[in-house]
Amino acid sequence: MDKQKRKQVKKEKNIISLFKSKKMIVLIVLLIVIIYVVYTIYLLVKQPTSIFTVEEGKLYLEETNVGYVIREEKVVKGENYKNGMKQIKSEAARVAKNDEIFRYYSMNEESLVKRIAELDKKIQEVMTNNIDILPSDMRLLENQIDEKVMDINSVTNMVKLEEYKREINELVTRKARIAGDLSPKGSHLNQLIEERKTYESRLNSGAEYVKAPISGIVSYKVDGLEEILTPDNFNALSKKYLENLGLSTGKLVATNDEAGKVINNFYCYIATISKSKEANEAQVGQRVRIRLSNNKEIQAQITNIIKEDEEEDILIILRIEKEVNELINYRKISFDLIWWSDSGLKVPNQAIVEVEELNYVVRNRAGYLSELLVNVKKQGEKYSIVEPYSSEKLKELGFSSSEIINYRRLIMYDEILLYPNLDRIE
Repeated sequence: MDKQKRKQVKKEKNIISLFKSKKMIVLIVLLIVIIYVVYTIYLLVKQPTSIFTVEEGKLYLEETNVGYVIREEKVVKGENYKNGMKQIKSEAARVAKNDEIFRYYSMNEESLVKRIAELDKKIQEVMTNNIDILPSDMRLLENQIDEKVMDINSVTNMVKLEEYKREINELVTRKARIAGDLSPKGSHLNQLIEERKTYESRLNSGAEYVKAPISGIVSYKVDGLEEILTPDNFNALSKKYLENLGLSTGKLVATNDEAGKVINNFYCYIATISKSKEANEAQVGQRVRIRLSNNKEIQAQITNIIKEDEEEDILIILRIEKEVNELINYRKISFDLIWWSDSGLKVPNQAIVEVEELNYVVRNRAGYLSELLVNVKKQGEKYSIVEPYSSEKLKELGFSSSEIINYRRLIMYDEILLYPNLDRIE
């Protein structure tokens, strides 16, 4: 019994010992794995290497700025502005010089218009029942009236709708006058027509029509800055001057109900303030691009650069010749000023190694590494646009004919190393 018990105890000790041995092995393996992972991370941090696939891309050097919109614009305002105004030309409509763009209401206009409408109805009834008008004249006028009525059904613009209604009224008046000329003198129809003429004369004599002083586009968004933010006084502008205007960025200019204006729609200007390195190096005549809030990129040209002695800020005036209509609603905007942009093979800056003023990348093809000479066209904060050198350029750099023939070019979809080490390449 004692012997059997000793065997059992010995067996249990062996099992415990075996379990401890396996546990120790697992701990050792786990420790090795941890050490390997930590070492790998250390190597990646110390000298990270990974693959980047070269693709076509675009690179920008840009800054987001606030700009003040400056236009060539003429405000028009008549004598009867207190009467209220009626638009003849809609917002942003094109007009020629001397075109009527709006008018002021006459005194008692509402009652006069109502009385004329009542007379038109009576005249129409008399004409229908009693007057024999020449069929050709009647047909022509009726067809013109029908066409205008059909056009009205498809119009949603209120100003255009008013224009069609006015044209219909003119046709109806002409129709009535023809009927009056053909009717006996002193007839009821003639009396109605003469009465209508009297009211119409009173209506027209009291109304004041305002015409365009120049050709351009009409706007009723008059903010009182038309004579302040003008192309004629660029030299008077400064950071303090613009900030003292108290304008809010992106705020819509309200529609004015007493005046209008005509804007030169071929070009306008944006005044912006910057302290960037590019602004300090900018030159008059330099072409840049700007991106508006509608995400459209348009070309601009620097026309004026104003540097203040005691300030780091530089005031730059940009001239644009597109999207002028888009800026009618605003006086102060946010936009992106793009100093330059370029497209081509886009690679990370970490993949480029400079050696003796020449730039290289390391291509990996199935584990075979090759250093390729590249020309860096533009370099941004994180990426560069590169291209292979031409044979002519390589010759200028002093490469031999055999070196030029054997020159290996970087192409799209090549795989290149990040953080390459040229010393390890054979």
